[in-house]
Amino acid sequence: MSKTPTKLPCVHNNAAWPHDTAIVLSVLIPFYKDNPQKLLRALGQNPPLNVEVILYDDGSADPDLSSAMDRATAKARLPVKLISAYENVGRSGARNALIKAARGQWVLFLDADMMPEDDQFLRTWMACTQNDNPAIAFGGFSVPPLGHIAPEMILHQAFSQNSDCLPAAERAQNPAKHVCTSNLLVRRDVLNEHPFDNGFSGWGWEDVEWAARAARDYNIHHIDNPAQHLGLESAETLVRRFRDSAPNYARFVKRHPDLASTLPSWKAAHVLRNVPGLALVRPVFSAMARDTSGLVPLSLRILALKLWRSCWYAKALS
Repeated sequence: MSKTPTKLPCVHNNAAWPHDTAIVLSVLIPFYKDNPQKLLRALGQNPPLNVEVILYDDGSADPDLSSAMDRATAKARLPVKLISAYENVGRSGARNALIKAARGQWVLFLDADMMPEDDQFLRTWMACTQNDNPAIAFGGFSVPPLGHIAPEMILHQAFSQNSDCLPAAERAQNPAKHVCTSNLLVRRDVLNEHPFDNGFSGWGWEDVEWAARAARDYNIHHIDNPAQHLGLESAETLVRRFRDSAPNYARFVKRHPDLASTLPSWKAAHVLRNVPGLALVRPVFSAMARDTSGLVPLSLRILALKLWRSCWYAKALS
């Protein structure tokens, strides 16, 4: 569970931070043992006015990374604040700390392993705030093409391409379902009313739960302004993460049963709850998903990964 740090974080502002220009958009980037320097440089290539960037190192405890980020912050071409926590407070806790530090009327959550698809990325978001005045907006994301990723990342690329990389018109059919904090714009008053739930631990479902809760009071707007997800994971990591996300999934279902019941993961989990000997077949699904020999076709590896996840979700809902 997310916790309150016992020691105050270290804060480093660059020379552009103190200024009199009103901030419209705060770009918030939490990271843990990732290096967001490439993202920070990309955001500084064509920055509009009235934008700031705030980075939150969630207790990485990596001196080399800390030194590199100090240098990158100092060199950045737009106002940047770097907050380095001594203890890990979790994904929701890090985002809530970023919200507290932000000065903008809107905040844009970006994961550290994302990359804007073009140099108009921030300007498109600024135009969205001015033209649409959205309470919540999601820009979507993409993944690198198969020829640009390592073989061990192919499963994650194909899984995301199949399930998550959708155009705005398709996402808008079920707005809260298709929200994640990898490229999410939110107006500050919405976050004041609906902070992220610190009770979620580890990876998964805290962003969908937040979206479901906020959607009761505010419309969710979807646009096509994607960022590319560069941090694809190996099949081994995906299998572990999907297993470990089961408690978060159960927390989400308990709070939002109506939305949960519309998701394929819920339907599969409820079917599998009634399958005898489910624990005996889980290793089969895991082995199929992790196969890199070429014996298991990619389509079957994706199906096996989904069934592996649903097995653990079924157990969590039992």
